[in-house]
Amino acid sequence: MSMQMQGCYTALVTPFRNGAVDYDALSRLVAEQIAGGVSGLVPVGTTGESPTLDIAEHLKVIEHVIQAAAKRCQIIAGTGANSTAEAVELTQEAAKLGADATLQVTPYYNKPSSEGLYRHFMAVADQGGLPVVLYNVPGRSGREIDLKTVARLAKDSRIIALKEAGGSADRVSQVRDACGITILSGDDSLTLPMMVLGATGVISVASNVLPKEVSDLCRLALAGDFAGARALHYRLYPMFRDLFVETNPVPVKAALAMQGKIAEEYRLPLCEMSAANREVLKAAMRQVGIAV
Repeated sequence: MSMQMQGCYTALVTPFRNGAVDYDALSRLVAEQIAGGVSGLVPVGTTGESPTLDIAEHLKVIEHVIQAAAKRCQIIAGTGANSTAEAVELTQEAAKLGADATLQVTPYYNKPSSEGLYRHFMAVADQGGLPVVLYNVPGRSGREIDLKTVARLAKDSRIIALKEAGGSADRVSQVRDACGITILSGDDSLTLPMMVLGATGVISVASNVLPKEVSDLCRLALAGDFAGARALHYRLYPMFRDLFVETNPVPVKAALAMQGKIAEEYRLPLCEMSAANREVLKAAMRQVGIAV
């Protein structure tokens, strides 16, 4: 089940129109991402508004992205849940649809112990039928995957990578000191520092808007051209910063809508940005050379 993960993986938004998933817009986004040179797509993660999609929509979005990508890049399906049985079931379905791997968020809200986390991720690895990318995001889930548990899970060849979104570049050093698992940044602004320390890429929000640029940043860093990567990081930094001026994915969907690529539509409890933050985002877009 081993597969290489390096470069830019886009945490794809789920476009809506009149309350329903806009599959035509989704197809266009996939085509644009592949043209931008991304290594992979991650449908129905947090950025894809997974909490507000029902099970049928969730699986249909994954299927649609797999078909639209037509094996031109890797597809890492967001099939996590805070019920292990549901995470297993969604992962099994994504495997049948042809996904390459699964992104598994730490079970949120119910705060399992380290042993509970270990058993949860192992159950998905044992029964899901796909290689597993662990997703550490304590700010959203309320629970960190501690280092001992990461190292314990990394011994299993089916657990192939860690998406690290704890907000600390030091965590890359900690994980690499503990085990050899592949690490992907989960924060756009930390992609370069994490790659300097040995991460191999990013699961990116910004690449929804800047697929070529974020892919180039990863390529430069992987090639050891850290001066070139740093120059690109600072050129893109206003977007890395201001795409999080409100809760993701509200700003990135607003940015795509400003470019005419999707309708600006969310599902409650998410809603449109404040007028002041919209101006902040517009200014950042102009700063990186996007006409709005």
